Amino acid sequence: MTGAPASAAGGTGRRPAPGAKLGAAAVNQASLWNIANILTMIRLVLVPGFVMLLLADGGYDPQWRALAWAAFAVAMITDIFDGHLARTYNLVTDFGKIADPIADKAIMGSALVCLSWLGDLPWWVTGVILGRELGITLLRFWVIRYGVIPASRGGKLKTLAQGTAVGMYVLALTGPLATLRFWVMAVAVVLTVVTGLDYIRQAVVLRRKGLAAERAAR
Repeated sequence: MTGAPASAAGGTGRRPAPGAKLGAAAVNQASLWNIANILTMIRLVLVPGFVMLLLADGGYDPQWRALAWAAFAVAMITDIFDGHLARTYNLVTDFGKIADPIADKAIMGSALVCLSWLGDLPWWVTGVILGRELGITLLRFWVIRYGVIPASRGGKLKTLAQGTAVGMYVLALTGPLATLRFWVMAVAVVLTVVTGLDYIRQAVVLRRKGLAAERAAR
């Protein structure tokens, strides 16, 4: 251990004195089951349930589609709140850093693939959105040694547009609402491409600055 009291690390079994600081390992372990992580876990559990509801009875029953939409909506709501709670109340954990983006991509990816498989959404739309998400994830790893690419306002708008559009496609809409969802999805696709290109630009700039700093330090 690096400076953590034996009691905090579980070495002696004695309870720490009131007001004593716990070691980092103990704090991380205690914070694993916080409300933010629980919401993330709920979102992960919702994914298979959402898929079963969406594909139930051939995937075209309005009632099953409405239930699937409810599951999708809950997942999107938990996505909003778990990150906010984690940042506001210092509940960020290593588990949350890994599980949160996995849960986001799992629910969105499963919805897109199912909708395309049912013929409701063109496969190229699913390919563009999923390709962008995978590409940006790999891009973040590519430049992680030089820094972190922060989530932009455009990225947040993209997420909102995607969630709204996919939610509308999950519902069995007809008439003007079906036309409206087409345009909402069009906006989501445009934002997906534009923000993806902006992330690429940021990654290139970040890598160049990092390489320049490394050369200057030699």
